[in-house]
Amino acid sequence: MMSKIVEIFEVGPRDGLQNEPVFIALADKIALTEALARTGLPRIECASFVSPKWVPQMVDCAAVVTGITPDLAELYALAPNTQGLQDALQTPVQGICVFIAATEGFSRANTNISLAGAVERVQALITEFKNNTSGAIKLRGYISCVTECPYDGAVNPSEVARLAEMLHRAGCDEVSLGDTIGTAHPEQVSKMLEAVVQVVPADLLAGHYHDTAGRALENIDVSLEYGLRIFDASIAGLGGCPYAPGAKGNVDTEKVYDHLIAQGYDILGVPDRAALADVAQLARKIVGR
Repeated sequence: MMSKIVEIFEVGPRDGLQNEPVFIALADKIALTEALARTGLPRIECASFVSPKWVPQMVDCAAVVTGITPDLAELYALAPNTQGLQDALQTPVQGICVFIAATEGFSRANTNISLAGAVERVQALITEFKNNTSGAIKLRGYISCVTECPYDGAVNPSEVARLAEMLHRAGCDEVSLGDTIGTAHPEQVSKMLEAVVQVVPADLLAGHYHDTAGRALENIDVSLEYGLRIFDASIAGLGGCPYAPGAKGNVDTEKVYDHLIAQGYDILGVPDRAALADVAQLARKIVGR
């Protein structure tokens, strides 16, 4: 019998804010993350240790992590390269995220490197992570464009499975599968997962569905059928991707919560629903809409 407990992995403070055109104050970033943690959400991605040249919104990411009250939630940070990893490990993060795209076109647009080169780089980064940590810090791997790419079109499920297996074997505790442009149909998600669950256990997979076409909840339903029990979400639906023009943010945390509860699932950490609504209001205020 499959578990009826589902985790919402909150990505709003990082994935949600990184694309905002107006700089968000440090105090607001900390306040948003702490408010999310106090709802009961167990894990929050709150920082990205990338070059401020490429993502100016994340210039104060170290100060965000160190400024958050300890032990409210597990804090995760994205580390795209060696320098980012070393900087992240100097802060009290409990999780590091690495990423790779499933297509040549998105890999070159996002990181200016070929897909083959990206595989080599992420493998080297994971090795460095393992050499510099004691095992207390978790490692999460992201795969972007798991069904369709804005540059290369439809994605072969076998390629996603290959990359997911690579991340899993290299040492990722969890692999998040991203519909980055948010246009996936449930049938596409089903074919992709059919391939991926053959090589990575479903309980080590997460669904990361942007909601451009309004089908994110349907894609979550398909994923539940395949045994996935972790879903990334962004408070107030904040987000987007600078390398996927027109893509909306990750699916709204409140929508995911309500959808899962209506189907009889329990949410890990038992987030406070009323508090989630309050935090959504705070998020909209912070970004000015």
